[in-house]
Amino acid sequence: MLVAFSVTPLGTGEDVGALVAEAVRVVRASGLPNRTDAMFTTVEGEWDEVMAVVKAAADAVAAHAPRVSLVVKADLRPGVTGALDAKVASVERHLAAD
Repeated sequence: MLVAFSVTPLGTGEDVGALVAEAVRVVRASGLPNRTDAMFTTVEGEWDEVMAVVKAAADAVAAHAPRVSLVVKADLRPGVTGALDAKVASVERHLAAD
């Protein structure tokens, strides 16, 4: 499965980059395939392992913020691996064909 999530600390001021970085550190330490962009971090793996990483990332932010907003979007496709790169490659192939 792929899970794209965004975790935002609330009540800590406008600059949230340092606390968001704590969440990304958790994801990267997990060893699961992942990618971070301006809006979301996407993680690929099995349900239990991915959701454990999302929880740990949210907990890492919650340790420093009185409130946390969490947005999660999931793509569940049993038996599919490598989707983190394959989905992007498919779009790029279509763009190159134009």
